[in-house]
Order: sequence, then C-alpha cells, then structure tokens
Amino acid sequence: MTDSNCLDTLLYAALMAQNPQQKCALAQAAFDGWQAGGLRRRQAAAAQDFRWAGRPQKPDLVAPDQVQKRKMSTPEGYAAMLHAICHIEFNAINLALDAAYRFRTLPPAFTADWLRVAKEEAYHFSLMRGRLNAHGFDYGDFEAHNHLWDMAYKTAFDPLLRMALVPRTLEARGLDATPLIQTKLRAVGTPDALAACDILGIILRDEIGHVAIGNRWYRWLCARQGLEPVAYYRVLARQYGAPRLKGPFNTDARRQAGFVDTELSALNEPGAP
Repeated sequence: MTDSNCLDTLLYAALMAQNPQQKCALAQAAFDGWQAGGLRRRQAAAAQDFRWAGRPQKPDLVAPDQVQKRKMSTPEGYAAMLHAICHIEFNAINLALDAAYRFRTLPPAFTADWLRVAKEEAYHFSLMRGRLNAHGFDYGDFEAHNHLWDMAYKTAFDPLLRMALVPRTLEARGLDATPLIQTKLRAVGTPDALAACDILGIILRDEIGHVAIGNRWYRWLCARQGLEPVAYYRVLARQYGAPRLKGPFNTDARRQAGFVDTELSALNEPGAP
C-alpha cells in the first residue's frame, strides 16, 4: 500500500495540519476518498501517539476559568461569542479525525461515521468563521481553552472511554447550550445575529447526529464487553472526573441523539455527572 491510498496517512496529515483551511480540506478529502473506496487502512500498524493535534499559533490557550468573559451587547463581546463557537468546532474536527485515525481496528462503519463527523465539523467551522470575518474579526483573535482536546488525549487508549466522555458528555452539552445562544442572538435581532442564529440551527441539527453516533458506538462497545451502558457510564464519569451537568437540558435533542429515558431523568438528580 502506498501513502497516496492510505487513509491513516491522510488522517495523520489532517490531524497535524496547523492551517485551518488545510485541515478542513484534508478532512473533506479523507471523507470523499473513503466513500469512493480509494483509500485503505493499515490496521496492523498502531496509531502514532501524539499529545497535541495541529492548530494555528493563535488563539492563545488559557485555563477554562481564565477565558475573559465579555458582554454580548458589545461588538467585542459578540465577536468573542462567535469565536468561542469557532474554537469548539475547530476542536471537534480534530476529535473526529482522531477517532477515525486512532481506533482503526473497529468496524469500517465506525471509520465512516467519524469521517462524516469530521467533514461536517469542518463545514460548521467554516460557516462560523465566515460570520466572525463578516464582523471584522478572525479565528485566533481571542483567547480560548483546550478542554475538549485534553479529554480526547485522556481517552486516547480506549474507544469505549472516548465515546462515553467526549460525544456523550462534552459534545452533548452543545445540544443544551445552542438553543440558549440562539435565544440571545434573536434578541440582538440584527441581520448578522440572525444569520449566526441560522448557522447554529445547522450545527444543532448535525450535532444531534454526532452525539447519536457516539451513543451508538458506546452501546456497541459496551455490548461487546458485556457491560450495562447506563450503569457503566456512571462508573466512568466518576472515575475520570466528567464535569457535572447543569440545566436547562434540551431533552428533546438528547432523546433524538439516543439518550434513554432513565438517563434523561437522572440529569436532574443531585450529583449527577
């Protein structure tokens, strides 16, 4: 097998790409090539370990509680909100690429799912970066945190753990947060804010599917190991310090994404992960 038709080589290049446009283009190429059947895997070769995926020099990364809070009523505060979403989507590209690259011994359908997610996250990033550019700013103009990628590295050794703590936990928070941001944007009411609100509608629609993919593969991996998924998730959440979730919760979106009624009911229990 040559590097030109090796999916793993392409995925590694996408992961290491520092330029956002290049990363987006490589994510699309990986999806297209896999769909067309022109790419193969090196299942016998272990994935390379790496602490950091490629990213531009900016934004500066700080601890989550040190990200400067700005009022959305100011031009800078509004841009900072757009930037925060851009950063989430940029990290989400790397998360999806990493799942497809790292867990290469899982069924081809797993690879196909996460390549699709990577392609869609790249689209989301490009859309939101366009709104940021229209407002006179660009990705990298504000500080950001690296919590999403930190959890990806923390779960790099186990696909079950990755599915539990990234799509089912951190990315599912987007299902709850997005309608709240849309409400604020509608209150702003400017054409720019309404355009951003429409983009968030696209993101929410697709993210329901992404969390559903995480739920499906989490349950598949649990079944393969003889584990009860709801009970085992609670064990993992405690063991690995998953953040405690705070409402309000978008239960309709979570249900569409594959969370069962017992999980949805438990969200409001004291001390629930």
